[in-house]
Amino acid sequence: MNKTKKETHYATPYDFYGRIPFGQAIAFGLQHVLAMFVGNLTPLIIITGACGMGVGTEFADIQVVLLQNAMIVAGVVTLVQLFAIGPIGGKVPIIMGTSSGFIGVFSSVAASMGSGIIAYGAIMGASIIGGLFESVLGLCLKPLRKFFPPVVTGTVVLSIGLSLIAVGISSFGGGSSAADYGSVENLLLGCVVLIVIVALKHGTKGFTSSSSILIGIIVGYICAAVMGMVLPTTVVNAEGVEVSKAWVLNWDKVAQASWFSIPKFMPVKPVFDVKAIIPVMIMFIVTAVETVGDISGCIEGGMDREATDTELSGGVICDGIGSTFAALFGVLPNTSFSQNVGLVTMTKIVNRFALSCGAVFLILCGLFPKLAALISIMPQSVLGGAAVMMFSSIVVSGIQLITKNPVTGRNITIVSVALGLGYGIGANSAVLAGLPSMIGYIFGGSGIVPAAVVALILNIVLPQDEA
Repeated sequence: MNKTKKETHYATPYDFYGRIPFGQAIAFGLQHVLAMFVGNLTPLIIITGACGMGVGTEFADIQVVLLQNAMIVAGVVTLVQLFAIGPIGGKVPIIMGTSSGFIGVFSSVAASMGSGIIAYGAIMGASIIGGLFESVLGLCLKPLRKFFPPVVTGTVVLSIGLSLIAVGISSFGGGSSAADYGSVENLLLGCVVLIVIVALKHGTKGFTSSSSILIGIIVGYICAAVMGMVLPTTVVNAEGVEVSKAWVLNWDKVAQASWFSIPKFMPVKPVFDVKAIIPVMIMFIVTAVETVGDISGCIEGGMDREATDTELSGGVICDGIGSTFAALFGVLPNTSFSQNVGLVTMTKIVNRFALSCGAVFLILCGLFPKLAALISIMPQSVLGGAAVMMFSSIVVSGIQLITKNPVTGRNITIVSVALGLGYGIGANSAVLAGLPSMIGYIFGGSGIVPAAVVALILNIVLPQDEA
């Protein structure tokens, strides 16, 4: 009887330590890669462009190397987060990737230093120092845990979900920069993916239900391929230039990609400049708070419990060390990916073996560019069809955290003010136009940071409810 129970325990994808069949693990892991692949590379493309290292420049080859390294680094840091090396890693079902939260600060650094390879080197130097700084914060997190009760972490998780919903719906329409954004084809493709996911999630059981995201995206690929055979594939943009529609699969990109490539260590020499280090260190404090929210949301949504001190501390330390490691390969800071938190909370699949398969797949994408190209051609509307549901599930996890304890008047005030003032400022950053630009970069990037700060302050200053 005990043996049967043990075998059942090790066969479930809903257990973190369970060993599930290899085929299932690959499918579940691939879902995570598809959910974060574009988001993992986008910040790097934006910042290298701001530094004058984009396509058509003399540093274009370096950008290609950095994109390759970004996939490998994300996979390696994810494995450390899942399995832990001493205190580094929380052993939590979190996927790590290139952070978009630093885009505002890094853009400011690039502008103040005149862009170029030196500016990017300064960003790398600041990331090395900032990552080590966040690791120290992680070591000190246990005594600070009292400042993060469920009402605070729940508010942070809720604001993370709210900030991602706009991203998901933008992808649903084909990507806001697409010439055919919001076209019938993009919306139809997103709807097909969403319908397939919902139908499989709640109309089937077992593997097809658990793999509904992966199957939905595959169906999206197939639909896009068929649409390309029967519908016009180009559109004239605002400049009068004929361009491909956002849903068209660019098979030429796959054909042109090389089969194998070796990553390069320190492709950009770090430059240590105080003008870059100080604002980046401030952002690493913010990142630590976001990571606490991500881990809390993931554990609550995927495991129906609160995260432990060890899990939070190890996760934040991994954020820091992982970001320093990333900078040594020329990659922007690697932090917990909120997109994948949504996938965990929606599917309840927290299996470490499955997530590690996704991490290994990321590493393979870095080593085999043709494989990465196949994923990179995924239409934004296909990803959006899955994202609108995944990101909304993070909001639900935040609500579950907030309501874990009795909903008192004090808690309602904390959540209301944090979302109304804090999240409102992040969602409408123009109200910060009269303040120093650095404040705008830190608090105006999204609603997460100001909501977290307001929730933390109110939790400290408001008197506790009488028993």
